[in-house]
Amino acid sequence: MRRVVVTGMGGVTPLGDTWAAIEAALREGRSGVRIMHEWDAHAEIQTRLGVPVDHFEVPAHYPRKMVRSMGRVALLSVRATELALEHAGLLGDPILKGGHTGVAYGSSFGSVEPMLALGRNLAAGRLTGISATGYIQAMSHTAAVNIGVFFGLTGRMIASSTACTSSSQAIGYAFESIKYGKQKVMIAGGSDELSICTAAVFDTLYATSTRNDSPRTTPQPFDRDRDGLVVGEGACTLILEERDHAIARGAIIHAEILGFGTNSDGAHVTQPQQDTMAQTIRLALEDAELPPEAIDWVNAHGTATEHGDIAESHATREVFHRAMPITSLKSYFGHPLGACGSIEAWAGIQMTRDGWIAPTLNLNNPDPRCAELDYVQHAPRALSASRFMSNNFAFGGINTALVFSC
Repeated sequence: MRRVVVTGMGGVTPLGDTWAAIEAALREGRSGVRIMHEWDAHAEIQTRLGVPVDHFEVPAHYPRKMVRSMGRVALLSVRATELALEHAGLLGDPILKGGHTGVAYGSSFGSVEPMLALGRNLAAGRLTGISATGYIQAMSHTAAVNIGVFFGLTGRMIASSTACTSSSQAIGYAFESIKYGKQKVMIAGGSDELSICTAAVFDTLYATSTRNDSPRTTPQPFDRDRDGLVVGEGACTLILEERDHAIARGAIIHAEILGFGTNSDGAHVTQPQQDTMAQTIRLALEDAELPPEAIDWVNAHGTATEHGDIAESHATREVFHRAMPITSLKSYFGHPLGACGSIEAWAGIQMTRDGWIAPTLNLNNPDPRCAELDYVQHAPRALSASRFMSNNFAFGGINTALVFSC
């Protein structure tokens, strides 16, 4: 079996599109949460908080013909992929052609506005205004398809749409595609756009933060006073490569993926299950052929929802049997849904390589109902680490765990 390494990373996030910008925000304790005045017309929605990418513009060199098939979800993913390929030194490389490079990319769904337009027209009994490009923008595999078309990729295409595990599953399936010799290079990650429709769904579940007058105090993962998540957006791409191929071309290796685990709860759509979450973590360790003590810290899913935080913390403690250092980056980025796993992997790799961990922002009083773990609080922590685990747990009871070595 082949060894799989990470040779490129790139993203479009609320905190910036370079690691330098993101690192500055993490070290300074700055989140991207803001009041969404754009939602004021919707009086019934309780939350007015979001984490948008306010600075994004479509690059001028993107051909209009290609952009027509892209909604915001696809545009974010294509730009993140372009940045990652450039970082890997593979932009324009012949390896992208001939079926040697594939795509594994996820999102919760496609762009929302084309879906709404389709629904409005059909509800009114009209077919006018319905277009093929609108469907392509709205379909759940829009990110993967548009990446493939934009870069002319003819390898395998894996589109994951599993809510909050969309991009971590994509990374895992990309890892397996190279591990078992099916591809030499895989473009892996996820994207999602911020929409009032998404916020409204979580609102109906009483899962959103409503601290509309103090946006910088929320979300609060693992805190006893948390009041819910804040929806975000963004995209992040990792370039995975067969290790010998990367070495042969002189690539810089940023990390190695050692293991991947995924399963499903099979119990409840919105209530996470500690037992199967713990089993996912064990599956990743078994795949990596590592004991629990070989992992130095955990990059948590940490959504700042009551059931999720409690179940995740106890699953983590159950497997590692110690007060494992743990942090949640959603306290900075909000919850970018299908993009969270790849953004968190990117940040986790960079922090581990640089010897530090960002604290969970706004974590002042760990919830006593959460398990006894080493919650990183208040300030960045220096940590000499070589391996970390990045975990994500999605609605629908879908669980993922990835093991990285840096």
